[in-house]
Amino acid sequence: MLKNPDYITARRLLLETISTVGTEKLALCESGGRILAQDLVAEENIPPFDRSPYDGYAFRAADTEKASRETPVTLCILEEVPTGAVPTVPVTEGTAVKLLTGAPIPTGADTVIPYELTDFTDTAVTVFAPAKPGDNVVRTGEDVRKGKLLAHRGDVIDPGTAGTLASQGIAEPEVYRMPKVGILSTGSELVEVAETPGPGSGKIRNSNRYTFEAVLKALGCETVYLGIAGDSAEEICTLLQKGFAECDAVITTGGVSVGDYDLTPEAMEMAGVELLCRGVDIKPGMACVYGVCQGKPVFGLSGNPASALTNFYVVGVPALRKMMGYREPLMPKIKVTLSSGFSKKSPKTRFLRGTLELKDGTVRMALPKEQGNVVLSSAIGCNVMAVIPAGSGPVPAGTELEGFLL
Repeated sequence: MLKNPDYITARRLLLETISTVGTEKLALCESGGRILAQDLVAEENIPPFDRSPYDGYAFRAADTEKASRETPVTLCILEEVPTGAVPTVPVTEGTAVKLLTGAPIPTGADTVIPYELTDFTDTAVTVFAPAKPGDNVVRTGEDVRKGKLLAHRGDVIDPGTAGTLASQGIAEPEVYRMPKVGILSTGSELVEVAETPGPGSGKIRNSNRYTFEAVLKALGCETVYLGIAGDSAEEICTLLQKGFAECDAVITTGGVSVGDYDLTPEAMEMAGVELLCRGVDIKPGMACVYGVCQGKPVFGLSGNPASALTNFYVVGVPALRKMMGYREPLMPKIKVTLSSGFSKKSPKTRFLRGTLELKDGTVRMALPKEQGNVVLSSAIGCNVMAVIPAGSGPVPAGTELEGFLL
């Protein structure tokens, strides 16, 4: 077990010990936001035939070679083809076929003109300018060519992917299963949210449960609340074992520092967890313990809410993204410019939470007034974290930092 490694090492240790949670076939109507477990290769051309992008008329471009306002060309309309039907007669010299948007191009025609650029009756259409072969013809496979790789295993099924799956007739894509993550809170001071701590009781409501339920659901995980364990290694161990039986991963909050009542690491070992590291050299969020039991990761986080959140986003979330099947487990990186300065020195690598805003054409990061370990309210609305390298002094407004999206 490593003690206080840098966050990159801690993250690597976790990533190296876990794998994806398996796959399932899922109805396409329920697959939005899930992670593809198959490469999506086109089995059909889209569109499957040459078609018209407009309501208009299909004819031979050669027939309008000398058309002008002074010498218009009038063509005989053979038939009208609505969307979903097919032409029944070929276009020949001096003729045209009326098409509605999406209808197939008839044999013999090589161009289409929108109806608003013509004069027309039920039996004839008049054209006032030369047309070129291929004008306004959507070719077979113009959107998707058969055999083209459209999406990779590990990509999110976004609206474009979902629509493309549908156009290929894939009604049940293979996706990665949603990990089931247990949430275990520790500490004899905790009561459930519906309870009212009595005056002078020393009790507080269990906010960490709901904080991490929200984080996990936003990531696309299922959650299982395992309950509150008091300051007892045996109680914590019992609930951990329950979590391993029901879940793919477990998050604990509290009991990971070095005090007399910080019993989570001991309880993890009692439950058969192999400890990978204890503590990570970052601020906030140094206090933690990470481990693995039968391939299932255990994220032992601080009881301080903001501290726990920071550590989890930096080290834990990439591990869960790997379990979920993402091609890239790390969160998307971004360069941000601080809207205001940060006055403290950073002897350790420091992570700032904040909110993206666009000012004067520049993506800036607005910082909440407080960044403390216990100030959970300052995380409201935050959608980005920025990294201050270890050994840095105060950073002024306008400093550009590397960060990542939450």
